[in-house]
Amino acid sequence: MSSESPSILLFFIDGLGIGARGPQNPFDGLAEAEPLAQFTDEQFTTINDGVVVPTDARLGIEGRPQSASGQTTILTGINVPQLLGYHKQGFPNAAMLEILRDHSIFLQLQRAGVDPITFANTYTQRFFDERPRWVSATTAAMEAGTVPFRQVADLKAGRAVYHDFTNRLLIERGEDVEPRNAQQAAEVLGSLVAEHRFTLYEYFITDKIGHKQDAELARAILQDLARFIRELLVRVDLNSTSVILTSDHGNIEDLSSRNHTLNPVPTIVWGANKEWIAKRIETLADITPAIVDVLTGKGTDTNGDARRAATRQNTI
Repeated sequence: MSSESPSILLFFIDGLGIGARGPQNPFDGLAEAEPLAQFTDEQFTTINDGVVVPTDARLGIEGRPQSASGQTTILTGINVPQLLGYHKQGFPNAAMLEILRDHSIFLQLQRAGVDPITFANTYTQRFFDERPRWVSATTAAMEAGTVPFRQVADLKAGRAVYHDFTNRLLIERGEDVEPRNAQQAAEVLGSLVAEHRFTLYEYFITDKIGHKQDAELARAILQDLARFIRELLVRVDLNSTSVILTSDHGNIEDLSSRNHTLNPVPTIVWGANKEWIAKRIETLADITPAIVDVLTGKGTDTNGDARRAATRQNTI
């Protein structure tokens, strides 16, 4: 990949909303140095001079935002709840799979000649041996663009990262892999970003912990995740690379309920073209179009302040 070519890492975190202060918010129990962004003095402040955009996950449809419809929207640029008239939990249904087949971000980038592109996450052999009836939006998006799957052998060779970047869950499931700390995982993901024009990484433990309403475990997970992202940002060339962190719906920021929240989600943009990208994003449907425009040369930073006025929410 040419050093002059812009690149993007889309770092997806499932179930991460912008929540109010209080005992229900596990971010309140973290050390001051741990959160990636905080709401203070009427604005968000972020690490590494990032830009925070409170992002609409409700998409004009009543009800609580859900994973299948939110993720399909993020990965296609199509407002799926508005198009279909509902939010959909769990895995994409037939209508959403059809949208992914036609509009997957991987497919859009391939058609535009953006290469190479990749999904950084590891799949286990069990997925291929016992392929589930329902697959994630990410899996469907990959298959629409015929993106190769990374497997455990790739992880062991330093060419993939598991959704649990520590590898704890893989080890519990009997895979012969070594544990990783945040720095080691960041080194692997950073190297993949350096080799690709577009990289997607997915983390969904946050949503699972939010549904469990376990505050102690939530704080431990969030601290690990914050360390991973901090380590990653110092290993990515932010002069040529945009790092976009986003989510599909709120959950872990309010442990008073097992349900998803109605809160906006954070989109945090670091690095190249951060102001231009931040200006483009208001809802989850804006993320793929912004990425495609940057990687096809249609989007660059312009003068002016792209920071949006933030609502009085607290901490990410």
